[in-house]
Amino acid sequence: MSPRTAARAALLSLGATVVGVLAVAGPASAHVTVNPREATQGGYAKVDFRVPNESDTESTTKVEIFLPEDAPIGSVSTKPVPGWTVAIEKGAPAIPVTAHGAEITEVVKKITWTADENARITPGTFQEFPVSLGPLPETGQLVFKALQTYSDGEVVRWIDEPAAGGEEPESPAPVLTLTAAAEEAPSAAPVASSESASDSGPALGIAIAALVAGLVGLVLGGLAFTRSGARPATPATPEGTKNA
Repeated sequence: MSPRTAARAALLSLGATVVGVLAVAGPASAHVTVNPREATQGGYAKVDFRVPNESDTESTTKVEIFLPEDAPIGSVSTKPVPGWTVAIEKGAPAIPVTAHGAEITEVVKKITWTADENARITPGTFQEFPVSLGPLPETGQLVFKALQTYSDGEVVRWIDEPAAGGEEPESPAPVLTLTAAAEEAPSAAPVASSESASDSGPALGIAIAALVAGLVGLVLGGLAFTRSGARPATPATPEGTKNA
């Protein structure tokens, strides 16, 4: 086999491998996600639930997001999505939750978006559903289980929680990772008081006076040196020269 033929065969083999990897990785990445995927504990966050359409022939007509029971959130609000109707399901929290110092007796447990005829998520497209959440609990992550309903009645259940080994499950639920709030930076060093400044006044005055005296002495010495160097010397009379 010539070098050119061998190189061509290697390129064809590499291309087939890349296509195979993409074919395997493509469907796994097209699940419902929450974006951004990270927020700060104790704060508020605006997130988007991103829903891609995986069917080649059917459209997505309904999306249901379940908020975590073990980490209830005091304040949840939605942003209108054109062509979609939103329904909020509330109930008593499974565990106590407070917001702004007050105990919350009712929290949002489920959000459902239903599409109008012309607003469905068609094949090859996706839709984002904005939600504001807070204060976010002091936990490592929030798992939002989701249901996606297609126009033929099929329901895809994105409810698998993250695996302990780090591998992505078959139908992963959207996960929002929560990080601890950053500590405040230490304040700047205090400015010296006026009393301290006044205490240093005499010492500073003495130092300035000594510097001035030194400069005056230097100037006077320079003048004296200049005068002595500028005075012309009496020319010597050459031996053997007679006076006229």
